[in-house]
Amino acid sequence: MLTRLRLVLGLVFSLLTLPLWAFETEATAAYVIDHNTGQVLLDINADLPLPPASMSKLMTLNMVFEALEDGRLTLDTVLPVSAEAAAYGGSTMFLDPRDRVRVEDLILGVIVLSGNDATAVLAEALSPDGTEEGFARLMTDRARQLGMMNSSFRNSNGWPAPGHVMSARDLGVLAERLITEFPLYYTYFSEREFAFDGRAPDNRFNRNPLLGLGIGADGLKTGHTQEAGYGLVGSAVQGNRRVTFVISGLDSAADRARESERIVNWAFRQFAEREVISEGTEVTQAEVFLGDRALVGLETASSVSMLLPALIDVEMEAEVIYTGPLEAPIAAGQEVGELVIRVEGFDERRVPLLASEDVGMAGLMPRLRTAAGQVWQMVFGGGDQLAG
Repeated sequence: MLTRLRLVLGLVFSLLTLPLWAFETEATAAYVIDHNTGQVLLDINADLPLPPASMSKLMTLNMVFEALEDGRLTLDTVLPVSAEAAAYGGSTMFLDPRDRVRVEDLILGVIVLSGNDATAVLAEALSPDGTEEGFARLMTDRARQLGMMNSSFRNSNGWPAPGHVMSARDLGVLAERLITEFPLYYTYFSEREFAFDGRAPDNRFNRNPLLGLGIGADGLKTGHTQEAGYGLVGSAVQGNRRVTFVISGLDSAADRARESERIVNWAFRQFAEREVISEGTEVTQAEVFLGDRALVGLETASSVSMLLPALIDVEMEAEVIYTGPLEAPIAAGQEVGELVIRVEGFDERRVPLLASEDVGMAGLMPRLRTAAGQVWQMVFGGGDQLAG
């Protein structure tokens, strides 16, 4: 029988009817995640598919980094520039069909210069059919595999096209992946200048407005089209914390810079990490069936820390879930249940519960008495049997 017990943890304060720590922004969509704990700190239209503009270049970079990891590309691989790639307008590296360009230079061209042409060159090299369209289909399939269900691509660089969309959450998931899975290549995102062959002196600076502000920002990508507005996928480190965020749909580059700095400061100042429950804490006892003892303690497999509003009291509740009564024999450390911790306004946290000690089988006579009781119950009926 599935058993659910509601508990009150030691860290319990007055219940808030409104999330007073919510960040107010003019962005159409916003998403903020704490890197260390995985806690989502802000979700405003985070699952709404929107035109991502150049922020979708992050998906192309993910595909490139995967190719570098498995050996399909190296940083020194030289790639040709097609007429189609060179024809792109907007932000470019000013590539020419006569060029042959190193992959590392193309990566910097995508990140620092936001080169539409550089992105297309990389896409064509990795495309199953050699076309950017084929690569866009591959991007969409890979996004689905990574759990990015609100992303569909029509090109490699975010050039406006019907159906080319991403959600803020998907961009956040992608950013977290780039940070975690590709630390060697993530350092490119903090490069502030790249003067490729002296061709674009006015387009050699990284557009990320947070780099160089002294707030720990080290990535990732801006985006802008008339349809999408101004957006940014950003990340910053202060102390032992990293925060990753996505904003989109702002009216100007100045608005984007202001909102990005505000959201970083908010995320680091308004939350403090607290240990909610320690490893090995016994949270309850469960009834045991046919054991040499009637009860066994359930203790947490690990400690749980959460980011909580620094100056605001919140109510925290926990629920123990297990199938009981637990059947003997039970080994100490055996996973027998789960503790679910909930704080209003945040995603729930789950931690396994382990048996605190060994429980052996009951002796012969207790087992016979239990079996006789069950037979009596089946034949003659009686009151409901309670499960702990």
